[in-house]
Amino acid sequence: MNLMNIEQFQKEFNIIGKSKEMRDLADIVMQVAPSDISVLIFGESGVGKEVIARAIHGISSRKDKTLVSVNCGAIPEGILESELFGHRKGSFTGAVDNRKGYFEIADGGTLFLDEIAEMPLTTQVKLLRAIENKEFMRLGSETVTKVDVRIIAATNKDLQKEVDSKNFRDDLFFRLKAVTLFIPPLRRRREDIPELVDYFVENYVKSNNIPVPSISQEAIDILYEYNWPGNIRELKNSVETAIALDRNGVLDSASFSHLKNIWDRSENRNLPVSLKKSPEEMDREMIYRALFEIKKDLVELKQMMHSSKEILQDSGIIRVDEVVPMDVLEKEAIKNAINFAKGNKRQAAKMLKISERTLYRKIKEYEL
Repeated sequence: MNLMNIEQFQKEFNIIGKSKEMRDLADIVMQVAPSDISVLIFGESGVGKEVIARAIHGISSRKDKTLVSVNCGAIPEGILESELFGHRKGSFTGAVDNRKGYFEIADGGTLFLDEIAEMPLTTQVKLLRAIENKEFMRLGSETVTKVDVRIIAATNKDLQKEVDSKNFRDDLFFRLKAVTLFIPPLRRRREDIPELVDYFVENYVKSNNIPVPSISQEAIDILYEYNWPGNIRELKNSVETAIALDRNGVLDSASFSHLKNIWDRSENRNLPVSLKKSPEEMDREMIYRALFEIKKDLVELKQMMHSSKEILQDSGIIRVDEVVPMDVLEKEAIKNAINFAKGNKRQAAKMLKISERTLYRKIKEYEL
């Protein structure tokens, strides 16, 4: 029985992030890891699917055995079957020796199949048989090989859509998705960015034996604002590039200016455009609507106070004066801005004229 708490588990397996999303994910991983159940990890490219796979293996009963990682999308279709199941000498041109496949190498341990959606349909049939029967035959062999392997698969595609379009077998999909883990993209957990940056900086300066640079608030703001289509992998590369090009020991806005330029261009290109109103007019209208709702709520709150002079709070009913506390006003303003932005934190922050980082901090403070 593993007695690690979530913080210890995240630290040991480099699952960086104190956001609710990452803590919930770590909690689920700790629950499913001890069993031998198949796990399907879903998430965009660069979110860290292999990190989660290694963590699952690392606290499982198979942790002392081998974890074999296979990128199904990087192996040519013609040799993927041989790579997975092995072959006998002379079974095809170039097969000059007997060779074990990844299934045999991972016997007793875990086989991590990344980019599983890229696997050819013919290989999917043999994979399903190997998973269900725990046996297979090498190419060119007439004997069955028995194995005991736990399967963890990962993809950045919607496998249900792949099944519907006949690109992925439904029986294999149902077999793999016994437990499905979703890793959220970095743009949905921006509060983890500072901790990730610190982690990448620490690793880079340690491996290169160089001084630790400082990071300006302007640089952090740029990292918060950028949308990170490449997720954690892109953040890691950006931080390491900034350190490599740094000359004065300070990572400032100039160190990440290319990200801001990319963000500006991509945002202008991807936003829907109204044929009747300019983007500025649409933003202004949204802000006015938010302010109107805030004012309406405050009027209603004032009327409530005039009539009863009481506000019902979590701890019970307490008396208040005519003056509304600032935290009450601030909390209501944030709630209205988020509602009118339909959950878009960046847009809500713009309405409130605060940084997105401050907004996330306030959301956590008020438990919104």
